[in-house]
Amino acid sequence: METRYLKTLVVAAETGNFSRTAEILNLTQSAVSQRIKFLEEHFGQQLFDRASTGLVLTRIGARIIGKARAILTREQELRDELERFSSEKRLSLCCTPTFGTAYLPRVLNRFLLQNADLDDLKFIFAQPDQAIKGLLEGDFDLAVIEYCQDLELEGLFIQPLPEDELVFIGAPQLDLGEEAVHLDDLQRHRLYARRDGCSSKRLLQQNLEKVGSSLSAFPGLVISDDLRLTISSVEAGNGISFISRSLVVEQLAAGTLRAHRVPDFRQIRCRSVVLHPHRTAEPLLRTFLDCIEDVCGTGSCTLAAEAVPADGRQ
Repeated sequence: METRYLKTLVVAAETGNFSRTAEILNLTQSAVSQRIKFLEEHFGQQLFDRASTGLVLTRIGARIIGKARAILTREQELRDELERFSSEKRLSLCCTPTFGTAYLPRVLNRFLLQNADLDDLKFIFAQPDQAIKGLLEGDFDLAVIEYCQDLELEGLFIQPLPEDELVFIGAPQLDLGEEAVHLDDLQRHRLYARRDGCSSKRLLQQNLEKVGSSLSAFPGLVISDDLRLTISSVEAGNGISFISRSLVVEQLAAGTLRAHRVPDFRQIRCRSVVLHPHRTAEPLLRTFLDCIEDVCGTGSCTLAAEAVPADGRQ
């Protein structure tokens, strides 16, 4: 039964006449009469004595009115709770592990300082295709991804960030020499790589295929999703890795790691914020993007008028 019928019953009992009930509920008097008649037929009982002085609840009507008020109270409580929920500040985001490790802590620190009243924050690390899938399915409000392959981005808003540079890293004791190295020199060492689906591994495989080589040319292969473990292992001299320079800025500056590149290897991948076009004006998302801009220091991630939904290719 629709609660509007119970609401009509309660108001009619409080006013004592159909005319006043119709005014309060913005209905015709005929509509009020029909609703009361519906209830009486539904319960199989007369609910009002129609006296000349006005409407008077019958004994059954008095019992039903108490239950009706309780139901309407519960409904209003639910409405109030839903209204509070919809007004709460919530943010759910997904990012690839490199951005999450190198930049997200500083981004979140700035964001939370500006949004101390944030009710709920969720962030997940995932590979690019998983992040986009979650965004399309409504699991996330936005995603920040690094990628080097074509992704299915049609209909989404893409805001480019500074490109991400990948380098080979090795400890000084490996004595790999200058920044530019031969691939043969690198393939004398164990390689730490990410699992399938990671764009850094995909880019490395593409580079190796271009020169007629593969991952199997390395004397050992360690697959790890723990970026910090990879960095510490390479820093200890246990092998090399093809990784974002942004992850090892401190180690490179301190001299505990060295960056190397192979001539003609592609070492750049895209980095972008991805969200639905209709959400680009939401204040909370714009604030988060401003925080990314502050951390990146480029001004490139402000939602600009010239930015357009992606056509599916980058």
